[in-house]
Amino acid sequence: MGRKEEIVQLQNIGVKVPSFFRCPISLDVMKSPVSLCTGITYDRSSIRRWLDSGNNTCPATMQPLPSTDLVPNLTLQRLISFWSASADADTAALVPTHPAADLLRDLSSSLNPAPSLRRLADFLLDADNEDFDKNRLIASGSCATTLTSVVNENASKIEILEAGVRVLALILTAEFIEESNKKLVVSSLVSNLDSTVSSLLSLLKEGKNPDSRVDAARVLDSVLTSFPDSRIPISEKPDLIPELIRLIGSTDEGIGKEKMDRSAIETGLSCLVAISGVRRARALMVKKGVVLAAKKILTADVSMAPATAAEKALKLLEVASGLPEGRSAICESAEDFMGAILGRMMKVGRKGTEAAVMVLWSVCHLFRDQRAVEAVMATNGGVTKILLLMQSDCSPAVRHMSGDLLKDFRVNSKSCIAGYDTKTTHIMPF
Repeated sequence: MGRKEEIVQLQNIGVKVPSFFRCPISLDVMKSPVSLCTGITYDRSSIRRWLDSGNNTCPATMQPLPSTDLVPNLTLQRLISFWSASADADTAALVPTHPAADLLRDLSSSLNPAPSLRRLADFLLDADNEDFDKNRLIASGSCATTLTSVVNENASKIEILEAGVRVLALILTAEFIEESNKKLVVSSLVSNLDSTVSSLLSLLKEGKNPDSRVDAARVLDSVLTSFPDSRIPISEKPDLIPELIRLIGSTDEGIGKEKMDRSAIETGLSCLVAISGVRRARALMVKKGVVLAAKKILTADVSMAPATAAEKALKLLEVASGLPEGRSAICESAEDFMGAILGRMMKVGRKGTEAAVMVLWSVCHLFRDQRAVEAVMATNGGVTKILLLMQSDCSPAVRHMSGDLLKDFRVNSKSCIAGYDTKTTHIMPF
């Protein structure tokens, strides 16, 4: 019996339904309450039909909607579930255990848990299933440990591993899963960190499709983000860094052979940036081709490598520029790298801009590589961009580094910037 049938039974026996449990559109008790930007909550299926019909107003207030994002109202979801369970003791007995709970029991005993894992993933993806039920399932004591056990015990069985990591990735990235439940799952994964990373690495190496490799990286990224202390042991795992670089399609073997994937780029970069905080990992990242990886992303189409990806790529170049091997890799193709950095420098967030300036300052000013200096000066509008950046609302550190760079490029010489008046104290960008 579904929740809707259960609610109908409660209503039929005379149980009063609180008015704010009802959807303003259907007037039925909500199964999956979501809120619009106006603050009004509707049942997901009802408001989705309203919006899909071409309406762009709030049904209750008729206000125009600047955003049609639907935010799960988990508090109301819990209240409805508690009410339906406690409204009448006899009626509450009609509520069965959700079939998804049976899937968890099957996982630990089945010789091939892959089918159960796929059904569990379908349950999490099904919008008709209540967010409360999904969170309640994950919050159960056995869910996190069962999933961790299945994944870690089947590292060599790719079909099972793909299905298990898919469920973990859904839990850790879905907006409707509460943060406390995500932390519960990550804690379980970290409790046996070596086995967890080995399983994820196995999937990164041998995953049958790009999506499964992205899922593995997403789970890894959640662990790196939630437990910073895990970064050192994770970075020391053999072959992990090369596989992450391969994920973003940038190793020598991958160039031209593996199509760049936006999800893979974003997730792989997040993992690499987290690991780059480990000093001993930086040299290996440079050796395995992270510099070439970053350049490829910076020069990719914006639709494939948006500002968020470019910002992370610039951060990796900043890390690389702190090493002799990294600077050498950058300056060997100085014209390409300087053009890529200057091309994205003004089109990313504040952190990305700071990283870009840091790379330029490191190779051009601190270590005075003439190849890099000449490449910047030869880039169309390159020095002008640094000048404009210096006069913008940048941080004191960026302003100082920009000033050093402009001195190195001898901006007071009219030969560097044609038509520039050396007495000008401020240049408007428009």
